[in-house]
Amino acid sequence: METSQTAGSSGELSRRLGVFDAVVIGLGSMVGAGIFAALAPAASAAGSGLLLGLALAAVVAYCNATSSARLAARYPQSGGTYVYGRERLGEFWGYLAGWGFVVGKTASCAAMALTVGSYVWPGQAHAVAVAAVVALTAVNYAGVHKSALLTRTIVAVVLAVLAAVVTACLTSDAADAARLEPGADASFGGVVQASGLLFFAFAGYARIATLGEEVRDPRKTIPRAVPLALGTALALYAAVAVCVLLMLGPGRLAHTAAPLVETVRAAGVPGLAPLVRVGAAVAALGSLLSLLLGVSRTTLAMARDRHLPHALAAVHPRLQVPHRAELAVGAVAAVLAATADVRGAIGFSSFGVLAYYAIANAAAWTLTPAEGRPARVVPLLGVVGCLLLAFALPVSSVLAGAALIAAGAAAHGLRKALGRA
Repeated sequence: METSQTAGSSGELSRRLGVFDAVVIGLGSMVGAGIFAALAPAASAAGSGLLLGLALAAVVAYCNATSSARLAARYPQSGGTYVYGRERLGEFWGYLAGWGFVVGKTASCAAMALTVGSYVWPGQAHAVAVAAVVALTAVNYAGVHKSALLTRTIVAVVLAVLAAVVTACLTSDAADAARLEPGADASFGGVVQASGLLFFAFAGYARIATLGEEVRDPRKTIPRAVPLALGTALALYAAVAVCVLLMLGPGRLAHTAAPLVETVRAAGVPGLAPLVRVGAAVAALGSLLSLLLGVSRTTLAMARDRHLPHALAAVHPRLQVPHRAELAVGAVAAVLAATADVRGAIGFSSFGVLAYYAIANAAAWTLTPAEGRPARVVPLLGVVGCLLLAFALPVSSVLAGAALIAAGAAAHGLRKALGRA
């Protein structure tokens, strides 16, 4: 077996993560993004069709997760769909997937950092957000194993807080089952748009695939970790979404900035509100930690192929992390955290990541049965679902996302043209 020292000296990353740590890293991203950031804007779009939107997002996420897991087992390298697209569809599609991921998920970093700021110190949300990015970039710089240990603690805290919220709601006399019923306000377009926004909450399993070069026995670990992380997150989302609707209803949910805080108050347990605020901040920190980790690994893979500055491909000889990529991603995320808007960042991020997963499903379609290809219907539904959700997002998110994807494609074409000149 390759030693850690050899891995670092050869420019490769050390394989330290097992199934449990991989699942925890995926959960650390998903629970922070979904529960505390996406429910309210999704309810604004879907109204009483919120649970239908959640179900649709889960189906698309399942297809994406299955395709990604099979590809990650086949190509256990840092970079995720950037690598899969390149190997199965060609250099351009790999590049486009990597570009969509880096751009979209850097926006997610800003959204999660701002969520931390809005709960910790609302009056100085941007300053707190920047501080959070800087602090967690330093944690990732210290090594992925330390990141996994911190994420494990964060996930435990968040799950305990959410369990308290669910218990308070299910034992409250104020719960009203009629608030769960779809009404006339639930349109097809609204449900699909809500699914696109809620997909933002499911994308955390990508962290597992992008860490393929740091996972022990990736051909077994990744296919196990991805469905475990996704299934756990879905069960959690469904329980919390039902409880929030039971207490607030879709109308009130759509207009609250802190839905879980309002939920425990409506349940008659206002003393839980401070705990929920702490849980929200901790959840967002966990999500931010995993996001920074995943984006830096895709940046590393693209830099190795010179689609990004090659200097970013350096791996620290002692810490065995892509330290330059981590610092670059942290710097961009900090700038965005100082200037971005949370809800706008969610829509923009969803567009980029849905484009990324559309390419992942197309790549999975090309696998042979001997290579572990999933049932044909899975990547087909994945491609169609990703495109449907992406273009159902708010118009501003679609326009901004499409413009950035087009800019990336143009930059790739220009670089190829200059290389031939």
